[in-house]
Amino acid sequence: MLQSMTGYGKATGAYNDRQIRIEIKSLNSKQMDISARIPTHYREKEIDLRRIIANRLERGKVDFLITVNSVLPAASARVNESVITDYYMQLSALAEKERIPAPSDWFASLLRLPDVLKTEEQDMAEEEWEIVQQTTEQAVEELVKFRIQEGNTLQKFFTVKIDNIETHLQEVPKYEMERLEGIKNRLREGLQSLNENYNADRFEQELIYYIEKLDINEEKSRLQHHLDYFRKTMQTEHNPGKKLGFISQEIGREINTMGSKANHSELQKWVVLMKDELEQIKEQVLNVL
Repeated sequence: MLQSMTGYGKATGAYNDRQIRIEIKSLNSKQMDISARIPTHYREKEIDLRRIIANRLERGKVDFLITVNSVLPAASARVNESVITDYYMQLSALAEKERIPAPSDWFASLLRLPDVLKTEEQDMAEEEWEIVQQTTEQAVEELVKFRIQEGNTLQKFFTVKIDNIETHLQEVPKYEMERLEGIKNRLREGLQSLNENYNADRFEQELIYYIEKLDINEEKSRLQHHLDYFRKTMQTEHNPGKKLGFISQEIGREINTMGSKANHSELQKWVVLMKDELEQIKEQVLNVL
């Protein structure tokens, strides 16, 4: 089963006067990259929260946000006198130096500066931590559900594209005889245009050697094998995103080799169609966990 690295989840919990809202979203990334915005009150548990996320999500660029709304009245906040005094002294000196007139609402502006208002915090109780932990796990679970849903969509998309490449590959044998005969005829005509005598037996030997170099049966066989392997990997392996990327590279290698050996305009058209399908696969496989 495929999972996308793109997802979103949220959950809410409550403890005493606090409503705890947790949001988490993820995008594709080669490694696990967690960006966390956590209230100061919960900073002591940041490592544990990161561990919960990393263990479940494994890979991706993850944004993690905890928002806490308190039902206590605003009066519970206290002015940090030393901080606001320091801000005032610095701004007053700067205004005098630069001859900037003080705004009429300067006090309100000072109150909006960082750390001017402080709320008396108590150490986190074990019960509160359990609620934060459970809410985080619920948000992660919602994100995983989203990833699975997106993964199902990607699997259907890949199946269609792999089937299309296989269909195009089945068109190739139709041009094999025509392609080889065309190569032989062009070589013969080239020699005849030189008006020189040549050893027919030696020519046939060299022609056979040259035709073998242009044979694409091995490429066709390997390409079919890679297509089958891509399908099997999607259906049976856990989080196969990186492996599917490697298989896509191998598919591209066989298609490119077939194109370089084609020497036939109609066959080249099918090669181009296969490349187009593969490019769409490569673009989306980056989103697979």
